[in-house]
Amino acid sequence: MTWYSKYLEVFEKPFSEVDPDLVLKIREKVTRLQSNAPLVSVVIIAHNEGSRLLSCIWSLVDNVHDYPIEIIGIDNCSTDNTKEVYKSVGVNYFYEDKPGPGYARQCGLDHAKGKYYICIDADSIYPKEYIRTMISELSNPSMVAVFALWSFIPNKKNTKFKLTIYEFIRDIHLRIQTFKRPELSVRGMVFAFDTSLAKQIGFRTDIRRGEDGSLLLAMKKSGKVKLILNPKARIMTSSGTLNTDGSLLSSLVKRISKATKNLSNYFTKETKYTNEDSNML
Repeated sequence: MTWYSKYLEVFEKPFSEVDPDLVLKIREKVTRLQSNAPLVSVVIIAHNEGSRLLSCIWSLVDNVHDYPIEIIGIDNCSTDNTKEVYKSVGVNYFYEDKPGPGYARQCGLDHAKGKYYICIDADSIYPKEYIRTMISELSNPSMVAVFALWSFIPNKKNTKFKLTIYEFIRDIHLRIQTFKRPELSVRGMVFAFDTSLAKQIGFRTDIRRGEDGSLLLAMKKSGKVKLILNPKARIMTSSGTLNTDGSLLSSLVKRISKATKNLSNYFTKETKYTNEDSNML
């Protein structure tokens, strides 16, 4: 049995079918954790994630740490029952009426009170040492941001065996790329940083994707950034993004082809990137 098995009991399960006793237990944990003077702001963004959000929150409240934290939820233009899930488990949430991850993350940043900020995606599940591992690295005075690796939740189409091979190759690419261009390796679902510095910079809201990398690109001018390889910070996330390229093999071939065409990313630094028209909102 894997560490995340119990959370799969409610992952992609209609919220109306979840055991009310479990919802109550999660609510009680949320209530105990919430601090008015948090060291860490744990911010979840969600767009139509009503069937996945509970598993995410459940994993977060099961985290083992000794930091005062706040858990903030962002409902980004959802038309499903995302709002109901937040309310049912007692997570303080805000509605962002402008669609896009940049707007959602900026909304969370605007309301965050913690010294440190941890980005959370609602379709992901977090190991019990996640918060402690991220903050332990981030609390180094010279560090301004950290990020971790992730695995995909297996399903019938993407088996654990296939995903293991895919992720092994991908991780090698990310680790090498991070030496010169960490902004291309970071993903918002595994990203934590200094809140005050991030508030000075802000997330980009004019792009469809890359708001996380853009922020890291700006932040690294002020201090160190680090890719955390500790397996205690390795999360599980939905494999939905893989399906956009068809099969897992197609996705792998596409990414290898892209990496081959951009070999300079491994050897050179960059301070500014050209905006692609297709990525602009």
